[in-house]
Amino acid sequence: MSEAAHRIGYHGTSLISQRLRSELPKVRFGFVLQKEKQSFYQSLVAHLEEAVRNLDGVRGELVIEFAPSQSPNSVSGILLRMADKVDVVAATAVNHHLVNDAVRVLNTRGVPTFSIFSDFAQGVRVNYIGMNNLKIGRGAGWLLAKTAKRPGKIALFVGGHRWHGHDLREAGYRSFFREHLPRFDVLDTLVNLETRELTHEATLDLLSRHPDVVGIYVAAGGMEGAITALAEVRKPGEVALVVNELTEESRAGLSNGYVTAVFGTPLDTLCGELVGYMVQAAQGDIASIPGQRFLETVLHIPELT
Repeated sequence: MSEAAHRIGYHGTSLISQRLRSELPKVRFGFVLQKEKQSFYQSLVAHLEEAVRNLDGVRGELVIEFAPSQSPNSVSGILLRMADKVDVVAATAVNHHLVNDAVRVLNTRGVPTFSIFSDFAQGVRVNYIGMNNLKIGRGAGWLLAKTAKRPGKIALFVGGHRWHGHDLREAGYRSFFREHLPRFDVLDTLVNLETRELTHEATLDLLSRHPDVVGIYVAAGGMEGAITALAEVRKPGEVALVVNELTEESRAGLSNGYVTAVFGTPLDTLCGELVGYMVQAAQGDIASIPGQRFLETVLHIPELT
């Protein structure tokens, strides 16, 4: 009806569209995210809003909360508060029994849960959607092996030891060098809590203690700190650096030679597929949703960025 009215120029087209949309079934989408001020998560929110806005057949409402910390208590508390506010929820969270218990409670309340970027509550949540983190870790190792000036010491940053995705990236990273290039010395893993400040300080300390470091992989957030630290004490390209997600800072790093390569998440694809799965789950069609969905890897290098 609204399309016909639009074609003949009827002045009440917008009212008809609003009325028809108000009659659509409503789905309340909950999202529990990290690092509200990071540009990556700001971009994620914009893509989620667009994906929900473009849904056909349902009227979507977003409820977005940012966890003040990575702690299991923080995330599980937000998840439990979501129970009465949303029909379905997606989150990025550490893998911990408190988070698992919160997901179980949500299940009993009829609120399906999805994990994004880093898997958690395996066997309890409905679906994981994101990158194949084991492959990303091996890919980072391959890139550093190909771009480091010479064999030597290489370093790895993770956000914390409870991030399943970071654990997989570390496993892939170490297994690549162990299998193919044992002459590289993979140093003890560093934890940066995904903050640029801690990453900056830890990178400066790393380069001071190990001036012969030839490569660094930041498998978590906070890569801005590594970029600025290298710019302070090393020449462009002297230390190969692989990071995740294309932001203003990592794009600049590619341009000025301090970043070797960037793994990116295709947010438009992720958000579009995620909200589609969430609609299915909210409407009771869980059986047809895959247990995990690995997205195609996006790799950014200087000459193609």
